[in-house]
Amino acid sequence: MSMLTPPGMGGKYRITGDVYPRMRRPHRRRRIALASAAAVVVLGAAGWGTVQLVDVFSGDGTKTTAGKQADCKPAPKASATPAAALPQPAQITVNVYNATARSGLAKTTADELKKRGFKIGKVGNAPVAYDKKVPGAGLLLGAPAATRGAFSVLGTQLAGATAKTDTRGTADVDLIIGTAFKTLSPKATADAALVALAKPAPTAKPCR
Repeated sequence: MSMLTPPGMGGKYRITGDVYPRMRRPHRRRRIALASAAAVVVLGAAGWGTVQLVDVFSGDGTKTTAGKQADCKPAPKASATPAAALPQPAQITVNVYNATARSGLAKTTADELKKRGFKIGKVGNAPVAYDKKVPGAGLLLGAPAATRGAFSVLGTQLAGATAKTDTRGTADVDLIIGTAFKTLSPKATADAALVALAKPAPTAKPCR
């Protein structure tokens, strides 16, 4: 019996030879290492989330907020007095004068303006100061008050017309036909221009 055989076990469990069984230790170290690494990852993620929450509640997110506010324009303040309503064509008296060498333009133009609702005053040749001296399609001539409505309404009937004020004390407006005149704007086009003219200007949306 070998000296390594435990007493009382006889020869059944005899250990022979010079190679001995080696007892393996449990894999506790590997498990501990993996658990430690996982704990580090979890703690790191929790710490990063905490920093983000602190930034949000401490006001560090002002950059994105400022970026959004930059695209939002404050609404303009309401005017103390509403804009004056534009006059209707029937409220505007138009004198039609022909400053060209073509005859009959004043009458035909006056007749068409009358069909479109304008009130017609004088019709004839242009005064000497403007006769054959209006190079464009036409000239609108009236008192300074005409710039606040009458010029805009009458201007929808003749594209390319220019406007000028004089010292008259009446509310009538002159339409002096120029050398480049061909015809009044088509009625559909003029009506659409009147509708667009009556619409209020769009205002910016208020910031939220």
